[in-house]
Order: sequence, then C-alpha cells, then structure tokens
Amino acid sequence: MAGKVKWVTDIEKSVLINNFEKRGWIQVAENEDWNFYWMSVQTIRNVFSVETGYRLSDDQIVNHFPNHYELTRKDLMVKNIKRYRRELEKEGSPLAEKDENGKYIYLDFVPVTFMLPADYNLFVEEFRKNPSSTWIMKPCGKAQGKGIFLINKLSQIKKWSRDSKTSSFVSQSSKEAYVISLYINNPLLIGGKKFDLRLYVLVSTYRPLRCYMYRLGFCRFCTVKYTPSTSELDNMFVHLTNVAIQKHGVSPVMNNDKHCFECYGYDIIIDDKLKPWLIEVNASPSLTSSTANDRILKYNLINDTLNIAVPNGEIPDCKWNKSPPKEVLGNYEVLYDEEMAQSDGPDCDFRSRSGQSTGTKGGRARDLGKPVLTTWK
Repeated sequence: MAGKVKWVTDIEKSVLINNFEKRGWIQVAENEDWNFYWMSVQTIRNVFSVETGYRLSDDQIVNHFPNHYELTRKDLMVKNIKRYRRELEKEGSPLAEKDENGKYIYLDFVPVTFMLPADYNLFVEEFRKNPSSTWIMKPCGKAQGKGIFLINKLSQIKKWSRDSKTSSFVSQSSKEAYVISLYINNPLLIGGKKFDLRLYVLVSTYRPLRCYMYRLGFCRFCTVKYTPSTSELDNMFVHLTNVAIQKHGVSPVMNNDKHCFECYGYDIIIDDKLKPWLIEVNASPSLTSSTANDRILKYNLINDTLNIAVPNGEIPDCKWNKSPPKEVLGNYEVLYDEEMAQSDGPDCDFRSRSGQSTGTKGGRARDLGKPVLTTWK
C-alpha cells in the first residue's frame, strides 16, 4: 500500500514518538488528514461525542474504544462484573460454579465492593458482619491515588458524608460517587513491603472478542514497610502502590468499533495465600519512564502493540479481520479469541475463559452437560 501513515498524538511521550518515527510515519496536526491518533481519554470523548464528534474513515484508527469507561471506571467495572456473574448463573454456565461456602470458584477475583452513596445500606449490613474489617474508599472518576483513604469505623463514613455536604446516603446527590471495597489486609510482601502487579492486555476487537496479554510487566512497591496496624490507616505510603503516590516518598457492554483498539493496564494484588485480586483497570496506563528498564519495557510494549494494531506499519484498513499472524505478536500472546473458541467447540471455550489450557495435552477432562455460550461482551 502506497503512502506513509500520518500520525497525531496529544500525549508527548518518547516511547510513543520514537516508535512512530522508527516506522517512518509522518507527524501532522490534529486539523490535518491523519491515519493514526494516539489520544488521551479526554480527547476520545470528543471524537465520539454526539455533539462534537465526527465520522472516522476506513483509513483512520484510534487507541481507545468509545465507552472504554465501562471497564476502566471503578464503579462501572464492578457493576459489569456483577452483571456478568448474574448472566452466567442464569445460563447455568460452569464458570458460575460456587463452592460449599457459596463463593464463586472462578469468578471470585474482585474484593467485596459497593457504590456510595447508592449502596450505603448494603455496605452497612456487610460491615456489621465483621466490624473489625478495614475498607478502602476510592473516587470513581479519579486516578493516580487521588482521593483514596481507608476506614474501619462507620463514623468515618458519616464524617466523610458531612464533609462532602451530603445530607443523606439514601438520596442521590451531585456529590462525587465513590466505591468502597474490602481492604486486602493480608497482602503478599516482598522485603516487608506491599506491592502490586501491572499487567497489560491489548484488545483489538470486542465483537468477536480478541485480546492478548503481554508477557512482560512490573511490580510497584510501597516505599514504607507494610503494617496492618490501625494507627497507620492514614499513611498512604504504607498502603498505596500508585507511582504518583510513591514517587513522592522519600524511601461486556463495550461498544465495538472497527476504528479502535485499546491497551489496558490491569492492577493485581496477590494475598499471602497467593490468590490474585483485580483492583482496577486503566484505560491510559502510564507511559512515563522512571528507569532505563522501565523505558525499554514500555517502548517494546508500544512497538508490539503497533505491530498488531497497524499491520506492517502501513496505512490502516478497518475492513481487515484484525487477526494478525503469530510471528508479529512479539511479547503478546493470545489471551482469548472468541472466533477460535467457538470453532473449537464449547469445551475449548470454557477452558479458555476459566484459565485452563485450550490444548488437549495436559488438559483436564470435564463433563460440561449443555453447551456453554460465549457471553463476553
């Protein structure tokens, strides 16, 4: 295909620009004709806005899906996971299987979470079952550790409510929404410090769902040794691993769009029983580099992402099937391919979605009863 890709970005990061220049792509202004736009989440809202948005042509692609916030906004992520569980239960899917204590075997991967103020009464009921528990509050629409705090008394919630000028938790007000989650107070520690894992997942299409996991990632450590002591609840250097916090320490509702792809940053905490917990998903994982290794990892991440999203570095054609050959995946590996799972039958689909091997060698036989429908949305 003749011609060079014309690119635009409103995120001035060297790991991006160096990758564009390496391919011989041409930088243009936003108001000029472009083929590839790596944009912030604020800009993508304007692109797909009913009032100000515009129609993308077949030779244009962007790095966010229209309603990415259904996965990356804290309250909506929890809401959609709960909805997904209900749908699987209704279908009688083996993915919704529970143990003798009523806990999900495959779907218990997020801490108990409620939305405030909407779920206040449900939260109080849960809190009173274990009044010595600690909970973490996060504003739904903020990132980088902003507005987060821990509580272990109901009186602290009431004080927060008063300080926020909200007269009642029952009424829905204009006050900022929060999620409140059971705090994982038994994290796995390394050198006495709490940490989380940053994993990268690339989605090239939601219908059919095709996603890839990056083999490389990194850990983010707190700068102060962890203690579950209630006297340290206000010390965010003990509890939060966000780089934006720690760098200051001295020590399936998704709208598919053929013009879109997205690289998400998944934050995982592992507890001392080696159980992983999904904490949140980021639509714009940080591309800022604090070390040489960090810069190399993120440069390669972008390089491999572009190799999948923009095959051969040529002008995009949104009509292609978004199924790249294995040799261009780099450090990505297929996490889930809905078309492949359906063509291989329901047994393969179940295993691929529950984390079991999709191959026959070493696979665990299981009588599934009725066929399992692919319901990832």
